[in-house]
Amino acid sequence: MFLLTRPSRRQIAGFLDRSRRLPLSYGPTGIVRHRSAADGVGEHVVTIGHGEPDFECARLALAAWKHFDLGWVEAFPAKLSVDAGTDVAVLIRHLGFWSLNGARVFYQVGGFDGQDAFGFAYGTLTNHAESGEELFEVSIDRQSGHVTYRIRAVSRPQALLARLAYPFVRALQRRFRRDSAEAMRRAVRSAQP
Repeated sequence: MFLLTRPSRRQIAGFLDRSRRLPLSYGPTGIVRHRSAADGVGEHVVTIGHGEPDFECARLALAAWKHFDLGWVEAFPAKLSVDAGTDVAVLIRHLGFWSLNGARVFYQVGGFDGQDAFGFAYGTLTNHAESGEELFEVSIDRQSGHVTYRIRAVSRPQALLARLAYPFVRALQRRFRRDSAEAMRRAVRSAQP
């Protein structure tokens, strides 16, 4: 959904309500796990901390959707869950207009009890400008102590405007991956004593 002005909270709530009745815009699910870079997978992996305390901060930040605290991208509702079945509205400001895109969380990675990784994936709904999946994951290498954040995505344009502006869409996706990684670094740093 493309808009000339920022939608109100009420408009976003209505969009989310309509999204709950929509199917995913692709199939089968799990494509982000099984495709390679040759299949159009975009991946960004960065170190965001070191040691167990930073890993715990990273898990909490990811569970609280801090990776969407970018200024030009927001996720709704305000208190989102990473539980399977959670519907999400992603609001993006670009080139003087706004887009509102529906997605649904459909699986988690790891957990909070001694796991080396934590994250979740969501898939696009039929009211999203793109069609595909995105995985967000934090992990710790127990030998080196490095804490990493990974975004892995597979998508293709779905809306006409996204198809017409395909090079711009790809640039916007690269920007999102970079900015999201920086948001996670900030979240980990700000949680340190």
